[in-house]
Amino acid sequence: MKRMACSLSFVTLALTAANASANQITEDMITDAQLRWAQGIVSIGEAKLSDQDYAAYAEKMISELYDYEKYGVLFKPTKAKSDQFRETFEEAHSYFVTGVVNEDNGFAINPWTNVRFDNHDILVMDDIALAMGNYFFTTINNEEVKVEYTFGYRLDESGDVKIVLHHSSLPFNG
Repeated sequence: MKRMACSLSFVTLALTAANASANQITEDMITDAQLRWAQGIVSIGEAKLSDQDYAAYAEKMISELYDYEKYGVLFKPTKAKSDQFRETFEEAHSYFVTGVVNEDNGFAINPWTNVRFDNHDILVMDDIALAMGNYFFTTINNEEVKVEYTFGYRLDESGDVKIVLHHSSLPFNG
């Protein structure tokens, strides 16, 4: 009987460990989400240049990558002045392609030819991760624009990484 109890305990521990790792976000998941975000920004600009429905591209990117549906998102865009924060899906969409916020000029329709992330660090805490660093946006004239960021991510119930925090600013110039 002791042997059976020991075996059952081992199986329980193994299943618990497997379940914990299945619900844990990883650095690789974060870098993949960053790559998808960068590709989304570039795709929106490409769609605008080729007279496609760039607003639909933005809607798809926000739906897939941001968590406005379940928990909401703390979003402070780079080029936000009077209306500093984008609390709703519609406001985020406006920032990327224009819309409900009057000051928005459509950051993603600039267009950008490349976006690359340079993570200073990524902190992983079970199903939450934070990333901070600089990202670089390449213009159609091949100039790079450096922007500072902090992103917060959560692993949702389906195993998808969702953005719950997005703060972005231009480097201090003074």
